[in-house]
Amino acid sequence: MACARGALKNKKARKRPYFRRPFLRVCYVRLEGDEIVLPGKVRVRLNAHTVQVLSESGPVVRPVTVSARTIGVSYSKEVEPMECTGMLGMDRNVDNVALADTDGRVQRLDLSEATRVKGECRATKRRFRRDDVRIRRAIYGKYGAIERNRVGWVLHNASASIVRQAKERKQAIVMERLRMRGLYRKGNGQGRDSRAMMNSWSYYELQRQIEYKARWEGITVLYVSARGTSAKCAICGSITIPNANRTLFCPNCRTTFDRDENAARNILAAWLTSGPKGPRNEAVKGNETATPILRVNRGQPIKSS
Repeated sequence: MACARGALKNKKARKRPYFRRPFLRVCYVRLEGDEIVLPGKVRVRLNAHTVQVLSESGPVVRPVTVSARTIGVSYSKEVEPMECTGMLGMDRNVDNVALADTDGRVQRLDLSEATRVKGECRATKRRFRRDDVRIRRAIYGKYGAIERNRVGWVLHNASASIVRQAKERKQAIVMERLRMRGLYRKGNGQGRDSRAMMNSWSYYELQRQIEYKARWEGITVLYVSARGTSAKCAICGSITIPNANRTLFCPNCRTTFDRDENAARNILAAWLTSGPKGPRNEAVKGNETATPILRVNRGQPIKSS
C-alpha cells in the first residue's frame, strides 16, 4: 500500500498501481496449541511439523504472510557461528554440482532432473499457437508453477545435502561469484536452445538457498572470483585443452581430468591461496572485517537480483 501511495502521488506515473500477487502480512499473531490466531479471531490449524518447530525453546514467531493459496509462518532464532576446521569448494553447473574439500574428497550432485523439467515445460509453451492472451497467460502460468515446484524440490535437496555435509565435517563453503547478465543474448552466436537453457539456469537460486541454510546453521559462506576456475589446471596452474565428455587435458603435467571436479578444486585453492588478505575481488564475503550474523530469519521472502 505504501508503494501504491507513492505511485499515485507521482504525477509522471504512466500506470495506476495494481496487485500482481496479492498478499497480506500480519504482525500481530499468537500461538495457541496447534493453531495460530490472526487478528479478527481467525484461527488456522498448523501441521505437526510446524507445531514441533515452533514449540522448541528458541524460535521466535515473526510476521505471518497470507496469500491466496498459502500461509507462510516465519520465525527467527539465535545462531552461534560454527568454528570451521576445513573448506568445501563448490562448482555450480547446469546439470550438476561438483564438490571438493580440503580432505581430498570429491563429490558430484546430479541436477539433470531440473534441466529436463525446464526443457519439457519450455517445449510445451512453445507449442502454443492460439492467439488469445488470456489462455496464453493461463497456460504459461500453469506450466511455470509446475516448473518452479519440481525444480525447487531438486535444488532444495541439493542445497540441504551440501549444508548438511559442511555441518557434519565443520567446513566453510566456498563458491564462485557468477555474473551471467548479458552473456546469452540474441546475436551473441549461440543457438536458440542453448540460450534458453543457459538463461533458465538456476545458479543464483541454488546460491540463495545455500546461503540462508548455511547461516541458519552458523556456517560461513565465502566467495572467490570465477576467472580462470574452469580453464586452469588444479595441479600445476597451466592452461588446459578441452576434450570430449567435459574433460580437460593439461599439456604441462600430461594429465586428463574431469572439468567440473577441476573447477571445484580451483575454487577451493583460490580461497586458500588468497584468503581474507587476498585481492578485494577474490574475497567478497567472509573477510576479517565482516561481522557474523547472529540472528537469522527463516520464511522471509528474499528478492533475487
